[in-house]
Amino acid sequence: MTKTIFIDGGAGTTGLEITDRLAGRADLNILTLAEDRRKDAGARREAINDADFVILCLPDEAAREAVALIDNDRTRVVDASTAHRTADGWVYGLPELEPGHAERIARARYVSNPGCYPTGFLALVRPLVRAGLIPADWPVSVNAASGYSGGGKAMIAEYESATNRAFRPYGLSLAHKHAPEMQRHSGLVHAPIFAPAVVDTYRGMVVEVPLALHALPGRPTLERIAETLGEAYAGSPIVTVAPGDIGAVNIEENAGTDRMTLRVCGNAATGQARLIATLDNLGKGAGGAAVQNLNIMAGLDPTAGLVL
Repeated sequence: MTKTIFIDGGAGTTGLEITDRLAGRADLNILTLAEDRRKDAGARREAINDADFVILCLPDEAAREAVALIDNDRTRVVDASTAHRTADGWVYGLPELEPGHAERIARARYVSNPGCYPTGFLALVRPLVRAGLIPADWPVSVNAASGYSGGGKAMIAEYESATNRAFRPYGLSLAHKHAPEMQRHSGLVHAPIFAPAVVDTYRGMVVEVPLALHALPGRPTLERIAETLGEAYAGSPIVTVAPGDIGAVNIEENAGTDRMTLRVCGNAATGQARLIATLDNLGKGAGGAAVQNLNIMAGLDPTAGLVL
């Protein structure tokens, strides 16, 4: 049976990525609004309530308002904003988060799409917390760099018109909006020290978690960390655990795809590790994740329409 989809905010960066992935699919019918009706509340309400699934690509407050427009018990939602990532009644939309989590997404009415940085962080950290290799109260830090498309149309325009497009650390107040979901869904007692940056590439992302293995209670080895991650993602068509004995990692390694690659790098002699995830901030970090969640909720092939 064909499912009807409405993308609210489909003209934005994430919305366009989702539209590209859904184009030409015979199992889906995409509802669209004419340009002059895109911001009309009545037209949006009608489209939202006519759809089987709504994907919200909106600022946080607008996403909350869109959910309030639903006046039926049928329409299901994937929210790509930050608004509901730690909200009660919403299922966190990272299918790889826990064993059986994809089944929870499949049954959910409301699913919150993860942030791009948290996707890489949680993929690296959650299996290690679950296995007891990282204690829940351990102080964890995460360094990350994203392509400038992660800032939406305003940052894209700024970067592409700037003469100085250097590496830009930000979130210096340590109050980034992604920190609460990193803490909650990793199972950590404390929010990680999160050090993000924007770099001069359009798309792509590197997320890195440094660990002093020698200081952890069980003193896990690099091999044990890698084995734990490998077991967590065995058979995944999207997440790959690759060898860590390489000279460098390219931020654009998975750009233009919906894949994510994890690596355990480090020095066995010093007991130090660098856990690294590469993904596309617009792919597995945004549009690709939304389509994956939509597929799961609709009972379809989870990878349909994804770029793998």
